[in-house]
Amino acid sequence: MAELLHRLGTFAARRAWTVIVAWAVILGVVGGGFAVGFGGLSSSFDIPGTASGDVIAELQDELPDFSGASGAVVFRTSDGSALTDTQKADITGLVDSAGDLPDVARVTDPFATQAQLDTQRQQVVDGRQQLADARAQSEAGQAQLDAGAAQLDQAQQQLDAGRAQLEAAPLPDAQKQSQLDALDAQQAQLDQQRVALEQQQTQLTDGLDQISAQETQLADGAELLSFADAIRLVSDDGSTAIVNVSFDQPRLELSEASKEAVVDHFTADPVDGVDVAFNTEISQGVPEILGVGEAIGVAVAAIVLIVVLGSLLAASFPIVTALVGVAIGAMATLSFSGVVQMASVTPILGVMLGLAVGIDYALFILYRHRRQLLQGADVVESIGLANGTAGNAVVFAGMTVIVALLALNITGIPFLGLMGTAGAVSVFVAVLIAVSLTPALLGLAGVRILSRRSRARIAARNDDEEHPRRVARAGADDVDAVQHPRRAARTGAVATATAVRPMSTLRAVVTMIVAVAALLVVAVPALSMRLGLPDGGSEAEDSTAYQAFTWTEDAFGAGANAPLLITAVLPDGTTDDEVQGLQLEVARELFAQDDVAAVAPVAVSDDRTLAAFQVIPREGPNAVSTEQLVRDLRAIPPVDGDIDLGVAGAAAINIDISEGLADVLPIYLVVVVGLSFLIMVMVFRSLLVPLIATAGFVLSLFATYGAVTAVFQWGWLGGLLGVHNPGPILSFLPVILVGILFGLAMDYQLFLATGMREAWAHGASPRLAVAQGFRAGRTVVAAAAIIMIAVFSGFIASDSVIIKSMGLGLALGVLFDAFVVRMLLMPAIMHVLGGSAWWLPRWLDRIIPNVDVEGSALERRHPAHH
Repeated sequence: MAELLHRLGTFAARRAWTVIVAWAVILGVVGGGFAVGFGGLSSSFDIPGTASGDVIAELQDELPDFSGASGAVVFRTSDGSALTDTQKADITGLVDSAGDLPDVARVTDPFATQAQLDTQRQQVVDGRQQLADARAQSEAGQAQLDAGAAQLDQAQQQLDAGRAQLEAAPLPDAQKQSQLDALDAQQAQLDQQRVALEQQQTQLTDGLDQISAQETQLADGAELLSFADAIRLVSDDGSTAIVNVSFDQPRLELSEASKEAVVDHFTADPVDGVDVAFNTEISQGVPEILGVGEAIGVAVAAIVLIVVLGSLLAASFPIVTALVGVAIGAMATLSFSGVVQMASVTPILGVMLGLAVGIDYALFILYRHRRQLLQGADVVESIGLANGTAGNAVVFAGMTVIVALLALNITGIPFLGLMGTAGAVSVFVAVLIAVSLTPALLGLAGVRILSRRSRARIAARNDDEEHPRRVARAGADDVDAVQHPRRAARTGAVATATAVRPMSTLRAVVTMIVAVAALLVVAVPALSMRLGLPDGGSEAEDSTAYQAFTWTEDAFGAGANAPLLITAVLPDGTTDDEVQGLQLEVARELFAQDDVAAVAPVAVSDDRTLAAFQVIPREGPNAVSTEQLVRDLRAIPPVDGDIDLGVAGAAAINIDISEGLADVLPIYLVVVVGLSFLIMVMVFRSLLVPLIATAGFVLSLFATYGAVTAVFQWGWLGGLLGVHNPGPILSFLPVILVGILFGLAMDYQLFLATGMREAWAHGASPRLAVAQGFRAGRTVVAAAAIIMIAVFSGFIASDSVIIKSMGLGLALGVLFDAFVVRMLLMPAIMHVLGGSAWWLPRWLDRIIPNVDVEGSALERRHPAHH
């Protein structure tokens, strides 16, 4: 590989314009592919096989109107007064005309719906009064019937008494019979009256039964309606109204154009005196990737490059090559967005990494080339040698990062795997550009990448044989380089190895203790880290999503921003008359759960096999109680033994995604660390050095987790960093940090530890080798780390909390790993271990291939000096 890169670098230096034109053509082709293939990005995330995903699939079959995406448009009066009739009419007009927008299934008129809810509540009150009046009338009729029955009983007693007297009286038979006939006639009248009374009693009893049934039905309906008392579309004070927009496309398939059409429709003709805002489901689009913060980060990187390289021309090369690499990598990835569904964060990782590693990788090669020129090397040969040595290390380092990023695909989470692949593409392009375009630019520049002072030094050295006094001065410069290393860095003088002294063992031990203790303290907040996805409250304070979130919370309660959709599988053969009773039983069970503010039945499938309910939590989407509520709802056993419940909704989906990502984090960490450990064993031919590198990475990783948790979850330094509403950590951030930071950490480990090994292999004592290797690599590693931190920190200024958290996490991760672990802890541990640090069992040494990352063999075959 080193020889191949040497030839590539030499070719690029001699045929510079050929290489530059080739990359320009590649850039043009990729740009054309982007123009043709770009199909838009999705602002939503999903994980297949989740519980909420299964519920949505069930809804698509039975209740398709409720399976699509949904969003809210919030209207609020500017002065806080109640909406006037004119304003209501204007809003209703916008609602009525929104039904024809693309992908819109239905739009809810808040005033008509609220009026319907109020009417239903009033109907319950009126129905109760009517039933009470009917029962009073029935009870009065019953009293009359009871009185009539008593009169009949009294008449019957009198008639029976008269018959008894008549039969006992000594009357002639004819007279007695005549009077008995009269009594029989009276008995017949009484019997008729009794039959009529019994009929009336039957009618009255049936009426009372009907009233009782109606009272039961009304009570059930009233109870069911009472569960939804907290659900409103118009606030109590009448100042705020919510328009619910339902789409016929799932949220992952809903295009940005459809969302923008809704926004344009409701903002094109503003309602006088009324402000409008859109929640994240509608307003959240593709975040701005490059802005002022990123430009400042690149500017800081440029300053670092100027300081390290001492030349404006040399400092410009890494930035130019990085920008070209970012353009190619990002456009190449987005060219496939028309055939592969991509989340809006997919290109972000590629841009971040492309800028950072693109600058760093070019810097490593350029720094090596510059050092060789200062030592008198020929330009073309120096470029080839730098490409075969530092370039070889760049290829290895890049492959480590690429492996870590591609390993994101083992998580089984599509959008995360796609992010890793996009980042890997950007790093791969950065590596290719570093080992081809960078040598071409260096070939065109020649010795002009050096400062005038350095070029004058080279010219003076070329005359050394003719001017021996100048040779003496050059030797003095080497001594001066020992005494003044900063001056040596500016002028290019090389300090001799004899000036390097190992640190004291006491210093090494103290450094170890302090570094480990500091990282552990910073990592403490990670113990309480919660994962989630950002809600509207996490957006920028001047954004429409934040306004919609806060207006809704103020007017309707925090839970109105976190509605849950519950499904209930009804028993086979359920009739229309049984539906309400089953709905009530399910609603009672749901409402009985802790932290439930309201429950409302929203739909029943045509075949009466599936019912849907809306549940409003008491707190917002990222509250601990809401997360626990989702778990509690899913833990409810089948209602009545045969009604299974399912939970969906935006809050439930976000929780499912966060839990899925948390589950794969340990697996991913083990796979990435395990594979990289094996690779480092080959590179360093040691067991303890890779172990130190891995343990140090774990320390810096958890310190990064702790710092990110303190800022984004606890709110520390929130005002300074623009975190105004602390909440859970971005659910996929821990996984992303593992992949990226491990790759970068191994880069720094490589550039420092290989120098230590090389010095040790050349006969230096183990502790002296640590000092010499550290001295040789510290400048370029520090510069590379500062550049990384600057570029990543530029993304902290983004309004998107997703980009902000990724930028801060990566910047802090590089800071902890490069400066605390690699430049403090690792050299201290290596010093304490001494020669045992390079111990490797003989049997393992025989089977491990020899990986010459630094290209030492190439240097022996192609000496760069005259």
